[in-house]
Amino acid sequence: MFTIYTFGDSILDCGRYNPYGIHPAQLIVRNDDLRFPKFKGRDLSSRGPATYIHCAVDGATVDDLPRQIRGLTVSEPAAALLTIGGNDLIQGLSGDTGAGVAAFERQLDEFLQNLPVRPVLLGTVYDPTFGDDRRNFLATPPEIARQNHQRVNAVITRLGQQYGAVVDLHAHFLRGTLRGSPA
Repeated sequence: MFTIYTFGDSILDCGRYNPYGIHPAQLIVRNDDLRFPKFKGRDLSSRGPATYIHCAVDGATVDDLPRQIRGLTVSEPAAALLTIGGNDLIQGLSGDTGAGVAAFERQLDEFLQNLPVRPVLLGTVYDPTFGDDRRNFLATPPEIARQNHQRVNAVITRLGQQYGAVVDLHAHFLRGTLRGSPA
């Protein structure tokens, strides 16, 4: 049995945000062929027994990650999906002057060191303004927020390459492409 584990925030814990109550891990394990016919036969269940364990929590920050693995036991083979950083940016990291992003990196690296699942696919943080500063919803000036957003995504990219792979959600939302960079 192949198991997908989800950790992090609402990108993976988004079932309450759609009328079908589905989240990405469900579709990766067993696609909804009627809604997404392009992916018919491309889910994990098409290749053999597969399941998921959903640990991601809407609203999570890097501080919340250790709670998501408390008591976790993993049987192989498995892979982890992790999205984190968006709520950290919203809750103040967007205005960071240096120490905050460094602390984010230390905490995320420590979490990944302790995570008993490999490989890990880390998703970058998308830009909800789609690059349009007029849509800025933060108290932080857009040019500062954008720099910190880039710094957080650079951290996620470095650690993703170290622990598994990077899923560039930021590029996907901006350009409609999804690129991964295997480690």
